[in-house]
Formats: sequence, structure tokens, C-alpha cells
Amino acid sequence: MILEMKVPSPGESITEVEIATWLVEDGDYVEKDQAIAEVDSDKATLELPAEASGTITLKAEEGDAVAVGAVVCLIDTSAEKPEGSDDAPKAEKKEEEAPKKEAAKPAATEAKTYATGSASPAAKKILAEKGMDAASVTGTGKDGRVTKEDAVKAVPSMGTPTGGNRGSSKSKMSMLRRKVAERLVEAKNTTAMLTTFNEVNMTPIFELRNEYKETFKTKHGVGLGFMSFFTLAVVRALKMYPAVNSMIDDKEMVTYDFCDISIAVSGPKGLMVPVIRNAENLSFRGVESEVKRLALRARDGQITVDEMTGGTFTITNGGVFGSMLSTPIINPPQSGILGMHNIVERPIAVNGNVEIHPIMYVALSYDHRIIDGKESVGFLVAVKEALENPVELLMDNDVKKALEL
Repeated sequence: MILEMKVPSPGESITEVEIATWLVEDGDYVEKDQAIAEVDSDKATLELPAEASGTITLKAEEGDAVAVGAVVCLIDTSAEKPEGSDDAPKAEKKEEEAPKKEAAKPAATEAKTYATGSASPAAKKILAEKGMDAASVTGTGKDGRVTKEDAVKAVPSMGTPTGGNRGSSKSKMSMLRRKVAERLVEAKNTTAMLTTFNEVNMTPIFELRNEYKETFKTKHGVGLGFMSFFTLAVVRALKMYPAVNSMIDDKEMVTYDFCDISIAVSGPKGLMVPVIRNAENLSFRGVESEVKRLALRARDGQITVDEMTGGTFTITNGGVFGSMLSTPIINPPQSGILGMHNIVERPIAVNGNVEIHPIMYVALSYDHRIIDGKESVGFLVAVKEALENPVELLMDNDVKKALEL
């Protein structure tokens, strides 16, 4: 029996996927539920499992865009598994073959070097008049020979000759990366985006973490990081300034009474933005546990479309990469995004005296179409106040109860 395997729908509104990598070869014997391909949608990379055991016939190439519901391969379920068959995935086979290809590379490079630089008599004359060496011109003739036309088109370098490598390479952007690019341009072109900045004295949070982080980790199995403080500070500020927790829907403004906080994390395929649902109901432990769970799933390529769909506000942390200050781009259709940055000891004035404290610059990018300057500045000040006075404003003056210790 021949089974037609069709592209399943990865999620609502997704109409096509791209075959990122085939993990098997045409004609291989596959087992049921074995991962046979990785497919990219505009939101995530997913594995495609075999629906039955049998011999596979591929119907699409790597890089092909395939509509949801289209046939991508056939599985002959009547075929018997060959004895001693190698079920190693294609990726492993490629790794095994890599040394052979590397061994052949020097010879090919040597042949190319040998051919480059030879020029026809007419080309030599033209290049001499331009003060150019034939070796600096890429020939289009047989075996790389520089032709008269090559010499005419050649332009003398106006820069300092370095003799260094001048190579370049091209690679196809994944569907996920292309979608991210489209959304970033869309955000810049369709929103009235402005950014306001402030600074946060992180000393109170440092003191709390230094005193309680070991007990917190022992009790709950997760670290007491900065993300829980920032998430709960954002939830508090969103309740104070609900316009920041709103979106534009055609000619209407939709304001949410819940806080689904998107967090930007780095994954193997690029930036992922999973969502912490109903963050207003979570404690410090709840936020840290959810952040850890989502970050691990993103890192391992297991994040699902549903886990990245929605979100009413985004927090992104460029500080983990060393960023001092940035203007984060809104994650459409949301209206606001908070940018965290690195923490650096800086001199600040405290009660008329200069003191050294760990300072973080924070940035709020917002859609000025529905968020006024007063609300945006007030929101960021509210976040700053909560972070600089977490015991009173985030823990209700009971640290152990807030941390569930």
C-alpha cells in the first residue's frame, strides 16, 4: 500500500511551510513516528514524523515552499525492513561524508589558483594601460582565462591593496527568518513608534538575590533571576496604564484585562518569542519556572506555534549579549515592548552624595497612535519604581511569603 504523507497544519493562519532539511534519503526505509524532515513555518521549525513504516519516496526538495495539505512524500507500507539497514539520519550521514569532501578541497583550490591570472594578449595590453595585474581580475574565459572584455570591464582599485581574502558567500534565508524580517519592516512602517528611556538602580534586587537566591533555588529548583522582578514590575505597570496593554484592531482599540507577557529568547533558528500566559496570576517562582521551561524548549527546537501565539506585551533582554542601550522594535500587533540592557556599575547621586551602584538602562518602545507620551513615561517610571523598591511594591513587605520560602 502506498501512503501519501501530506503537510499538516502547524497552526491557524499558516498556509505553507518550507522543507528546511530532509533527515532521510530517497528510498530509505523509515519507521513509524521517525522524524523524516524539519519544516519551517513563518513562526517555528517543526519536525515531520513518518506516519507509517516503509520505504520512502521524496516528492519535494530542500528549500521548497509547500502548501499545507500538499503531498511531500510517499511511503510504501508493504516494503519489508532490510536486514542490517542503516537508519542513521541524513544529517549524521553528511557528517560522516564531510572529511572526504574536505580532503578533496585543496586539490580543487590548487587547480583554480593555477588557472587564474592567465590573460589573452589583447587583455594584457589593456590591463597594462590601466596599471593592473591580470591576477587581480576574475577571468570568464575557458579555465579562468582573462578575456579582452574582462579587461575592459576591470576597474582599478581605489583602496589600499591588502592581499587579503575578498570572498563572500550566499545562503538562503529560512522561512522563519524571512517572516521575522517582514514583521520588523511592518512594525516600522505601520506603527508610530517612539522610544522613551530611563535608568534603574539594581542595588535592591542585587541585595535580595544575594540573600535569598540559594534558598530559593534549593526550595524551588529554579534560580531567582532578574526576569521575575521585571515581569511582575511590568504586570503592575500594565494595570496602572492599561493603554499600554492594548492593540489596534481596524478602527477600534482593544484593551486586555489579562497580561500575556512575550519574552524574547534566542533559539537555534533565531529569535523566538514564547508567551507567559496570565502572568498577573504568577508568583516569583511561577514566573521563573515558566521562563526556564520556555527557554529550554526554544533552545531544543521544541517550541510550538501555540506557545508563541498571542501576547499583549513583550520583554526583551539585550543585556545578555552586552548591549548598553537600544531601541527595541514593537512586536505587532502589540503596542509596547520593554528593553532590558546590561548592568554596569556607575556613579550616581544619592542624597547629595556620589555613590557607585549597579545601573541598568531600560527602554520602552510604544505605538504613539494609542499610547500618549504621558502614559508611556508614566509606565516606565512605574517599572523603575517597582524595581528600585521591590520589597514594598512587588512583595507586599513580606519577602519570604513572596518567594514562598
